[in-house]
Amino acid sequence: MKPDDWRRRGHWFDHRGHAIFYIDEQRGPGPTLVLIHGFPTSSWDFADIWPLIAPRFGRIIAADMIGFGFSAKPPDYDYDLVDQAALHENLLVRLGVKEAHLLVHDYGVSVAQELLARHLERKEPRQLELRSVTFLNGGLFPETHRARLVQKLLLGRFGPLISKLNNEQRFNRSVAAVFGPDTQPSPEHARGFWRLAMQNNGHRIAHRLIRYILDRRRNRERWVNALQETPVPLRVINGPLDPVSGAHMVARYRELVPNPDTVSLPGIGHYPQVEAPAAVAQPFLAFVERVDARAK
Repeated sequence: MKPDDWRRRGHWFDHRGHAIFYIDEQRGPGPTLVLIHGFPTSSWDFADIWPLIAPRFGRIIAADMIGFGFSAKPPDYDYDLVDQAALHENLLVRLGVKEAHLLVHDYGVSVAQELLARHLERKEPRQLELRSVTFLNGGLFPETHRARLVQKLLLGRFGPLISKLNNEQRFNRSVAAVFGPDTQPSPEHARGFWRLAMQNNGHRIAHRLIRYILDRRRNRERWVNALQETPVPLRVINGPLDPVSGAHMVARYRELVPNPDTVSLPGIGHYPQVEAPAAVAQPFLAFVERVDARAK
């Protein structure tokens, strides 16, 4: 599905005075699934896996977070992960969602950790009940997040300049470097990633969005505690060839999280849902089936 087709399926809501794009597909009875995308891309990352997992759910919701995709990208906004969690909570309240499964990737894993922390802190009945969380590749632990050179440059003093100098060739080279060697993005995917990242002058704010690396450091204790203490069922589905958060991140997860449930996809890199959607769908749906069966 091309980005324009994706956009035609969407809706808009207001977050702190800014227009946020989201898709809300209601299919009938069944649980709700919320998809949370990563940096520097958008909810379109889930387009290939969507038809493989949609029949299992009564409703699927996916937003472009502020600063990403088709959503607003204000140049002077204080982008942070806690605010992105609030964005999702506000959207789900608006849509009347009381409980949901989460499937999250990259930047989105930290948004989910914040949601898990809030879930842990709030007493029942909660405004939003989390039925399960499935993590795809992402920096669950700042000590295992191996930032790419371009990310380090964006985070430094010359970050604004690096943002402005970005172009399609550099962007595509950076994205391709985190895919598996045999599962490189197609030309169509590459063009879509670039277009959505640059939509609404996105090249001007990459140095602001990259501050999520600092958010992870500041919130490490809170977010790791959420993984360790949450009653919500968790699963990690990981592309081990990812140089940013691959097999080394899973090894740390297995050290720190009680009863770790992890699935490794051989030959896959940082974008499992793009590189091997069927290979992600199978263990994800099996996990959700098990969780829902236990809840009955």
